[in-house]
Amino acid sequence: MLLGVNIDHVATLRNARGELEPSVIEAAKICIKSGANGITAHLREDRRHIVDFDVFSLKNDLKCRLNLEMAATYEMQKIALELLPDACCIVPEKREEITTEGGLDVASNPEKIQKFIEPLIEAGIQVSLFIDPDRHQVSAASDTGAPFIELHTGAYSRAFGKQNEEEEFTKLKQATSLAHLLGLKVNAGHGLNYNNVLRILEIKDIHELNIGHSIISKALFVGLDKAVSEMLELVNKI
Repeated sequence: MLLGVNIDHVATLRNARGELEPSVIEAAKICIKSGANGITAHLREDRRHIVDFDVFSLKNDLKCRLNLEMAATYEMQKIALELLPDACCIVPEKREEITTEGGLDVASNPEKIQKFIEPLIEAGIQVSLFIDPDRHQVSAASDTGAPFIELHTGAYSRAFGKQNEEEEFTKLKQATSLAHLLGLKVNAGHGLNYNNVLRILEIKDIHELNIGHSIISKALFVGLDKAVSEMLELVNKI
């Protein structure tokens, strides 16, 4: 199972002072040197953390896999086609949300999503759709021609250690199984941390985990290299 490290909140800290430190590029270099399989960055419409300069610097300065998280807007499509990241994850986005609150509703309009992602796929970008672990969303994602989905693990992460943990974990397992049957590759992420990630590893057909907040938070106390290394130890445990 691969590990992509989301470095959005390195940019959050930098932007708090409107200066240059900490460096997003240096953080990405440390993550890769520590064994991460790729870097994920979410270029939001409001540019609240990652900005255009960051993603183009990551693409041009680093020799590593770059996964661009982006909303399904034509502004972002234009940027992605210029940037040509290795991968794009299409996510829902609302201005007022603190973080991504749920999965993309592909089932309500799969034709619209298909039309949006076609130029990205034609450009050689590996496209994934960030969806909730729901069979209708998985089936709709398959209809769009996207090769990947990324399952939103937020509900499972919030339920971890609580009465409904098993219910949410089962949803992830069943969604992964259906995706596998439909020929989709599966990534997963959101809210995963050093405690709840081990159960996710029980789901054998998950290709990659994208984890950010937990790793960056731990890095404040142990350093980014160690925080990444410790997560990799868990991800590679099974």
